[in-house]
Amino acid sequence: MSTQTLQPTAPAPRTFGAPVLEASGVVMRFGGLTAVNDVNLTVREGEIMGLIGPNGAGKTTFFNCLTGMYKPTEGEVKFLGTVLPPKPRSVVKAGMARTFQNIRLFGNMTALENVMVGRYCRTNAMALTSIIRGPKYRREEAESRRIAQEWLDFVGLGHTSEHLARNLPYGDQRRLEIARALATDPRLILLDEPTAGMNPKETEQAKDLIFRIRDKGLAVVVIEHDMRFIFSLCDRVHCLVRGETLIEGSPQEVQSDHRVIEAYIGQPDEDEEEMVAEAHAQDEAAPSTPAATDGRMKEDRA
Repeated sequence: MSTQTLQPTAPAPRTFGAPVLEASGVVMRFGGLTAVNDVNLTVREGEIMGLIGPNGAGKTTFFNCLTGMYKPTEGEVKFLGTVLPPKPRSVVKAGMARTFQNIRLFGNMTALENVMVGRYCRTNAMALTSIIRGPKYRREEAESRRIAQEWLDFVGLGHTSEHLARNLPYGDQRRLEIARALATDPRLILLDEPTAGMNPKETEQAKDLIFRIRDKGLAVVVIEHDMRFIFSLCDRVHCLVRGETLIEGSPQEVQSDHRVIEAYIGQPDEDEEEMVAEAHAQDEAAPSTPAATDGRMKEDRA
């Protein structure tokens, strides 16, 4: 009987749709400080893009330029081929949603009510209709409630619909924010440190959730400091350092680039290298004394 050694088959490269987000030559200055300098980024439908960089690299500032919180000093941001006005509400209505680094929920509202807030940009009832609670308002409210419950179910929080947001565990609050963002019917969702403060189990759950969001055809951009999370999640990774692009590529390309390693952990200067080498040499040259050996034996017996 003959046996064959089967070689592992490399997974087929993922294919993506048309560009959803295109940032070209984005510059953001605050007075004399250039926080973002000539950054280009393209994100396609069904793609997960990671945005990384050490503290102060300009990630959140760039995020704010993408989402209409800031108007770039130079360059432009196109969403679905259109340059949007620097108004967050207009950006959300166009189909771009985001979460924030710090949780921003309405603590005294239920989980369901928090998600229903995300439906506001999709409702057509006028102020007067809302005040008198006419038939159109009641229909839209019922539809918003149904959709909000579906998104709660999607993120695994369907059982918490009547719980106050402030009483939910931290990881559930993070997922609730994502559900609220999804309720806006986005084509692109931007997540700012979605696993900050989470334990390993919650982090894995967050990764699975983002994969399921991607599988719905959405484009996803993620800022995250957890490199293991980013490299196991993203299709491509864009690294910023001092407001400029250092590298963009596959997770394998980025994590093996020596410049990325140096940006995160630094590069020791010559004096530090000499001190480390000298310490190692002294350790190797130090003789083993009977007293030291006896001490180690006593510790081993203990």
